[in-house]
Amino acid sequence: MTTSIETSFPHVPTATPVLEMRGIGKRFNGVPALQNVNLTIYPGEVHALMGENGAGKSTLMKILAGAYIADEGEIFINGNPVKITDPATARKAGINLIYQELNVAPNLTVAENIFMGSELQRGQLLDRKGMELEAQKVLQSLGASFTPQTVVGSLVVAEQQQVEIARALKDNSRVLVMDEPTAALSDRETELLFEVIRKLKNDGIAIIYISHRMEEIYALADRISVLRDGQYIGSLTRDEISAQRLVQMMVGRSMQDFYEHQRQTNPGPVVLDVRNMSDGRKVEPTSFQLRAGEIVGLAGLVGAGRTEVSRLIFGADRKTSGEVFLNGTKLNINSPSDAITAGIGYVPEDRKDQGLFLEMSSRKNIAINTLKQDAKAGIINWGSVNKLATQAVENFNIRLANLEIRAVNLSGGNQQKLLLARWLAINPRVLMLDEPTRGVDIGAKSEIYRIISELAAQGVAVLMVSSELPEVVGLSDRVLVMREGQLVGELDGSLGKEITQENIMHYATGASEVSAS
Repeated sequence: MTTSIETSFPHVPTATPVLEMRGIGKRFNGVPALQNVNLTIYPGEVHALMGENGAGKSTLMKILAGAYIADEGEIFINGNPVKITDPATARKAGINLIYQELNVAPNLTVAENIFMGSELQRGQLLDRKGMELEAQKVLQSLGASFTPQTVVGSLVVAEQQQVEIARALKDNSRVLVMDEPTAALSDRETELLFEVIRKLKNDGIAIIYISHRMEEIYALADRISVLRDGQYIGSLTRDEISAQRLVQMMVGRSMQDFYEHQRQTNPGPVVLDVRNMSDGRKVEPTSFQLRAGEIVGLAGLVGAGRTEVSRLIFGADRKTSGEVFLNGTKLNINSPSDAITAGIGYVPEDRKDQGLFLEMSSRKNIAINTLKQDAKAGIINWGSVNKLATQAVENFNIRLANLEIRAVNLSGGNQQKLLLARWLAINPRVLMLDEPTRGVDIGAKSEIYRIISELAAQGVAVLMVSSELPEVVGLSDRVLVMREGQLVGELDGSLGKEITQENIMHYATGASEVSAS
């Protein structure tokens, strides 16, 4: 499924790969993490390495970077075999890995960071002038806007990444591995990084790019290689890349099976009735209803007011008008605790800042909403807590070594499932999900979709805010669309308005044409 180097990368003068990993195997305590994995990288290409969490991507890259030693297999640089036994030999071979957590000293200058561990000397003294001159050459090649004398702590994250890249280029890097490089970047910073990657590519440096964000893969990748369960599944060239093929390769089933919303929908009575909800600023008076057992998508462009409506219902923000009825009874919600008591749950879009207690154990994160009701005479019932957490880990397939693992140490998908488990512990009548699969891999997405569908099948009314239109279309029984703080349209196939991406965008952008089913 690969194409020749001359066809794919016409600017590269040779078809010799800069890197080949052949038959790589690795075991931990006798358990295979990688089995007979192959990877071929050419000069001047951006090669995306994809696979769900646990597929073996990080293990393979740590072998390449010298953090692990492979049990089987060979590594070749420019056709020549090399033995990579530690990070120093990897760097000497021209391989550098930039981790998601940046490794910079914020109190030192850019030049000092670039030459950290390999400082230039003049006699017994540091050659600061020489380091600054060499650093300036590398920074200029990257198009950096800061100087070698700049203190790194004053730079934004994308610029700190440039410092790490400059350090790699100073070491004459041939292969640069970037692991989830945009995880902490804004949109503008992401574009800045993309500009740097394109410069590196034009200079003939190979980039191995690890990301779960499909839009980044489409924007950057010349080729993609996929791992699943520690095995190499195959590679795709740029013109072969499609969501359908990637899903099939990564999770082992087709796109049609990806959204597990195959049930016959038969919504029950109205559970949540929202009337004239407004904050007087970003949300104009908004009314809608949710029925038992249905999934309602809340769609719209960024800034349309979707998140704000959810937070108003939940009592996280103060409303200027509006009423909320649950099963016909008017609620007095002035805070999230009022909503929780009534049986309304809310999974926020930013799980790290607004959802999880990152430094607390997984067990406490799951049980925190029910600690009070399970307490006896004000004392936490740890037996009940352990039972709840153990059952949640099993039901949600949360991958962790034990219940004391802190939330901060879990993958994005497992963090999100941890948060879902917490809210389901209150047995909600209504569950609001804001970007429920943001920042998780495809395997975790599939599991979260299953959980959402099962909740609806059990009679929970689900309101799902999502910017991913395929997700909205694939899961929703109905779709409400917001634009500029107003609820402007509703799509429901049973009412003659088909739920499609095109129809959602017609409402979201102000176009009037909506296709009938």
